[in-house]
Amino acid sequence: MHPRRLTRGLRALLWAASALVFLAGVPLFLGSEQTDLYFAWTIMPPLTAAFLGAAYWSSLVTAFLSARDASWARARLAVIAIAVVSTLMLAATLLHLDRFHLASPIFVAQGVAWAWLVVYLVIPLLMLAFLVWQLRVAGQDPARERPLQLAIRLVLGIQAMVMLPVGAMLFLAPQLTAPVWPWMLTPLTARAVGAWLVGLGTVAALGIRENDFNRAYYGFLSSLVLGILEIVALARYPNSVRWEDPATWVYVLILASILGMGAYGVAGRALQNRRNSEAIRVNPAGAD
Repeated sequence: MHPRRLTRGLRALLWAASALVFLAGVPLFLGSEQTDLYFAWTIMPPLTAAFLGAAYWSSLVTAFLSARDASWARARLAVIAIAVVSTLMLAATLLHLDRFHLASPIFVAQGVAWAWLVVYLVIPLLMLAFLVWQLRVAGQDPARERPLQLAIRLVLGIQAMVMLPVGAMLFLAPQLTAPVWPWMLTPLTARAVGAWLVGLGTVAALGIRENDFNRAYYGFLSSLVLGILEIVALARYPNSVRWEDPATWVYVLILASILGMGAYGVAGRALQNRRNSEAIRVNPAGAD
């Protein structure tokens, strides 16, 4: 049976998601201190806005590359992660709708707030519908060509075991769990951060399930971008962080592991390309 291909519906949705997460990241990461003017709701401290912006921009990698790929097996990670995060962000939005700039006198802020609401009302529903359609497509997953090393699966497992429960607690009980976070969170931002942690933990768990470098490669690239941008965010706003808190250093360790996964992905693809080049030089006829 032939490999299952990504459907046109999900491909179009991934292209749309690529544009949307890029746009969301601009006021969050670049305009972290001006969310009252240019974003859907006011976020304080600015470090939280930068954290969320980094998450949105890192997801651009998986969404964009998956949209260009014909393989459902390689795009699956991005689709499921987007479905999880968008559903949770919709719930957080509806629970805190009074915090949004829907009636702001600032035109840009009001426009972004309404766009945010419409996008998050539409994307989860479309994602569910297209996902059902995708699962009905005939075909099977290609064979696993490069199973992940045990050490990589262990690191991904630790990431999932930390981020999934912490994200769930931040989302379900923000007033109780937000004080444990390395910097101040409001109930709304705690749920937004929690949504992304659940999404990132899901990506780590899916990486273990896929157990194949080529299927998880886009996720590794996204991890590299996320790790770099989150470090930049900490460097921009170090005074917002409770450095004396042990939870802060757990956060830093997880961030280091995310960056390490990204470096592993880049190094692994470079090694693969070099081996392919050597094979072509040894047997040029085999490249035809």
